[in-house]
Amino acid sequence: MLSEKQKKIFAFAGSDYDALICDGAIRSGKTSVMTVAFVDWAMANFSGQRFGICGKTADGAVKNIILPFMSMSYLAKKYRIRWKPSSKVMEVSDGRKRNLFEVFGGKDESSFMLIQGRTFAGALIDEVALMPKSFVSQAVARCSVEGSKLWFSCNPESPEHWFYREWILKADERNVLYLHFKLEDNPSLSKRIIGRYKSYYSGAFYERYIEGRWVLAEGLVYEMCEEYFTNEVPMCGEYYISCDYGTMNPCSMGLWCISDGVATRISEYYYDGRAEKKQLTDEDYYLALEALAGDLPIRYVIVDPSASSFITLIRKRGRFRVKKADNDVMNGIRLTAGFLKSGKLKIHRSCKNAIREFSLYRWDDKAGNDKVVKEFDHAMDEIRYFSSTILAKKRNEQEPTRLALL
Repeated sequence: MLSEKQKKIFAFAGSDYDALICDGAIRSGKTSVMTVAFVDWAMANFSGQRFGICGKTADGAVKNIILPFMSMSYLAKKYRIRWKPSSKVMEVSDGRKRNLFEVFGGKDESSFMLIQGRTFAGALIDEVALMPKSFVSQAVARCSVEGSKLWFSCNPESPEHWFYREWILKADERNVLYLHFKLEDNPSLSKRIIGRYKSYYSGAFYERYIEGRWVLAEGLVYEMCEEYFTNEVPMCGEYYISCDYGTMNPCSMGLWCISDGVATRISEYYYDGRAEKKQLTDEDYYLALEALAGDLPIRYVIVDPSASSFITLIRKRGRFRVKKADNDVMNGIRLTAGFLKSGKLKIHRSCKNAIREFSLYRWDDKAGNDKVVKEFDHAMDEIRYFSSTILAKKRNEQEPTRLALL
């Protein structure tokens, strides 16, 4: 059963609009319905054409768009679908018509070169607010076949974002159908599940991902909530250490224990070479790492990927396995905020430096887009590394393949 808002996505296919924009809350049923409607529209109106399917990364688009689409059982009766992973092309035929759907990633300014030279009869551009303008402009320019349409979806970002200002605010001028989604527009979500998603976010992330509003991120990055801090130390569990390496800048390390699905930062090491007026060496920091670990069985040490010399030393010593941290700042902050809000991440009250940074870590209100002030962020960075590299992976392993994107 489709909601009234989802039905409008299918109605777009037969309309005179040139483009469709679906934005709003997470899990509101935008992407899965758009994918089906996009392919149905393409197969009904074209044969022998190429279409673009674009995500922030090609692998992400495959995981979150292509594979869920191909797993829909009713489509097997309607189409013959072949996926070619080496070329990232999905071939769809219905016995009379055949079209190709090519997957691209638009993660940075150089990505537009991947799509140059293509000719499309249409493009589905998911997570468009996470892509650079150069890539999206190139994808739009590639849709030159008569009758082509553009299909955009995203979660809100800053109201200064180029896509909001140039596409959403000018939807009428561009002949665009603009649909704004709420969680309640997805009939597959129960009230309990909706309540659970609402419990994951706070601050600007709640306004964007739950209320679906394009708002500025202001004030503290993380709320100073007493529920985030604890006096309890788990008796046992999986142990990790996260590290933000610094020489004259502070070096911060956090010792983590994951027990019963909750990660607790149970201890820390923090050294500020500038404040102490003494710069430590890699060897000094390695001794500090050993001392923080004690006799605990550390599964991984998660390290800032730019700390190449320190990573080399850790590996040379042979005791610890190293993971280079996922250093996507905004995604890491979003994940950390969600884990804190849902109670999956706790900070022991003995971690004084981390708690101090929580109270000082702020958004840059003058930036006009989502940037943090580069101060008091060393414990914040290694906590973010742990959330992105360890907790997010564990959560994804426990979830089934998702039909809707964050």
